[in-house]
Amino acid sequence: MTDTISAIIYSFGALFVILDPLLSVPIFTAMTKGQSQAEINRQALIAIAVAGFLMYIFLFFNFLIFDVLRISLPSFQVAGGILLFILGMQMSLGIDIGKSKDHSKTVAGVVIGTPLLCGPGAITTVLLLSNDYGILVPAIAIGLSLLATFLILKYSAYIQKVLGDCVTDIMAKVLGMLVAAIAVKIIVDGIIALVPSAL
Repeated sequence: MTDTISAIIYSFGALFVILDPLLSVPIFTAMTKGQSQAEINRQALIAIAVAGFLMYIFLFFNFLIFDVLRISLPSFQVAGGILLFILGMQMSLGIDIGKSKDHSKTVAGVVIGTPLLCGPGAITTVLLLSNDYGILVPAIAIGLSLLATFLILKYSAYIQKVLGDCVTDIMAKVLGMLVAAIAVKIIVDGIIALVPSAL
């Protein structure tokens, strides 16, 4: 029993660090600025649902999805990196890329859900944890990490309110550049992993 609890705590810690919801706070706040608390809560739920769906899918089916679609984790890494780079450019330059009136109310939740929360790193972590502990321990850890992430996103506006709008705007633009830089690294790592298989 003690070993199981220790495994759950370790798995939760690993997933929480990889998800890094605190990194998403300025981004989430910037993307939901001016929305009601009810809509912010809905966006947070969408983000958690998207991230949770992906993590549980890969927990239960592992690499079967990649095999069926005939894609590799590096390919997913490159695709996720490109999306993350677009998000970073959007944040830094204050422009909307691919935003339409019909989808504007869900874009924050979806983009935060993946690739920001659940990207290649989170998926890889889930796969490794399932290999080490089976299904139950990672399943519980995923649920706990998603709950903690939801609470952080739900109250992100209060966190940002302490900092003020000016600081928030500056942080969003600076963070946008950092997100773009992280995206470039993800894309490069994915390409490097793809090159040997292409030769």
